[in-house]
Amino acid sequence: MHRSASRLTRVLACAAVPVVLTLAGCSSDSGKDSNADAGKKSDSSSSSKPSSKPSAALEKAAYATLPDPCKAVQTKTIESLVPKAKDNNGTSAKSNDLASRASCSWNGLDEDGLKGSQYRWLSISMVRYDSLASVGPGNKRAEDELNKQVAKAKVTEGASDVKSEQAGGVGDQAVSVVFTTKKDGDFFNNTIIARTQNVVVTLDYNGAAYEGAGAPDQGKLLQDAIAAAKEAVASVDAANQQKQPEQQASPSQSQS
Repeated sequence: MHRSASRLTRVLACAAVPVVLTLAGCSSDSGKDSNADAGKKSDSSSSSKPSSKPSAALEKAAYATLPDPCKAVQTKTIESLVPKAKDNNGTSAKSNDLASRASCSWNGLDEDGLKGSQYRWLSISMVRYDSLASVGPGNKRAEDELNKQVAKAKVTEGASDVKSEQAGGVGDQAVSVVFTTKKDGDFFNNTIIARTQNVVVTLDYNGAAYEGAGAPDQGKLLQDAIAAAKEAVASVDAANQQKQPEQQASPSQSQS
């Protein structure tokens, strides 16, 4: 009897070993599965996150300043386009700021006795646009402004016989708008809107005849306006070429 009980104890002890091993094995496998699942979830969550791509650098505006608009065309050009001008130096706007916008104008009445008088008026205005992240690159902003100015010129109050066409050879792009208006006589108007990089140059040139003088030649007025617009556009580049050496010299001057 005692021998049977002892034997039974040994059998039960041996039988219990596989059960423990089985439980331990299940516990180990369960841990591996949970770790694998966690890894998969981690991989899935990391792959689902949107990849942040760096935004493209905003194009720097080509021109940093404007020229003096009263010196944007040569003196001989003023003498030719506006004979007997009141002031060959022009009249600048009080709000001129060469960092952003500026304008200048000339007018003159050329009296020729019994042959009558010829009146001429010339205006040059310039607007410069910076590249800003909130609104876009300066060149694109200038292009949008050019289109707005062209549309505005076409609907000038009192304008008739309006004609518009591309003006080749003036800056990066240019448009001429020609029309006539009636005030105290027939005025023949020519507007040239040109863009050079991030700057818009608008040149207005008109003429009228008084006291029996012959009407101005519209074709000649347009030709002169385009030539003057080319000078004004070239002055923008020249002004910025002059400024670049100054900017390059400033660091060494500050160090000294």
